[in-house]
Amino acid sequence: MKRRDFLKEGTAAAAGLAASQSLLQPLAAADKGARPGRTIPRRPLGKTGEHLSIIAMGGIVVMDVTQSFANKIVAEAVDRGVNYVDIAPSYGNAQERMGPALKPYRDRVFLACKEIARDKAGAQKELEGSLRRLQTDHVDLYQLHALAKMEDVHKALGPGGAIEAFVEARKSGKVRFLGFSAHSVEAALVAMDQFDFDTVLFPINFVMYSQANFGPQIIQRAREKQMGMMAIKAMAKTVWPASEKKNHPYGKCWYEPTQLPKQAELALRWTLSQAVTAAIPPGEIDYFRLAMDVAERFTPVNDDETKTLMAQAKGLQPLFHLGSA
Repeated sequence: MKRRDFLKEGTAAAAGLAASQSLLQPLAAADKGARPGRTIPRRPLGKTGEHLSIIAMGGIVVMDVTQSFANKIVAEAVDRGVNYVDIAPSYGNAQERMGPALKPYRDRVFLACKEIARDKAGAQKELEGSLRRLQTDHVDLYQLHALAKMEDVHKALGPGGAIEAFVEARKSGKVRFLGFSAHSVEAALVAMDQFDFDTVLFPINFVMYSQANFGPQIIQRAREKQMGMMAIKAMAKTVWPASEKKNHPYGKCWYEPTQLPKQAELALRWTLSQAVTAAIPPGEIDYFRLAMDVAERFTPVNDDETKTLMAQAKGLQPLFHLGSA
């Protein structure tokens, strides 16, 4: 696909924020989970038959914490209705912490893992290591991690690429579903066209969406292919000012996050008002707990709230742009 073609497609798919909101409204509401009372609702994951909590627990939450804290926060999340956990071997010691913490709840949680290797042997090695550290015999979703360049896609999906390990792992029962995450519209569209993935994990963020037309193309293609669509960077704001990055208390965020609590809540609600199954909050505990609060009482953003958020986005530098692949 030529760059001008997918740019046109993205513009047509978006047709402005108002039109996009109208297009995506049917998925704004969510199915309630089975636990009575106030709990985090769930939505269907594409055509997989699974239903995931609209908020995931990102593995970075348990990176560089004590095992005791990891055990407590995982127990809290599961008790509140989170049944979707996303992790990767690149998240420091998060897998070592998550394995023991998740073990009592493994049959109640949809476990997603991501790997960075682009070759078959590397992908097999990463999967085996993740299964061992996570203390499980399978992961529910295995994903190519952070496709950012077209060469990543061609290598991973070509002969001897990681996808061969993925398919073999699915046949052997070590993984159930296959997906990918990406930080490039171009790379994501090509990956979606070249392989029948079950899911895509992509930045769906108010600043990138409104200031860079970054994201609507992937939402549209995922809907066309009935793929599960999950969001990252919902609570991101912009790139770090050099003067603030070193002194900010939220060091697990490589970007400047939205301000707690009001802006962060509105940004997350905006993302959850799009056609996504779930959003993965930042790895900072304050943002994760706020995200669970927002999810429990979730309502779609209205027109006035959207206008307020887009006014706050005006002039901010997006984390990602079209044409970066």
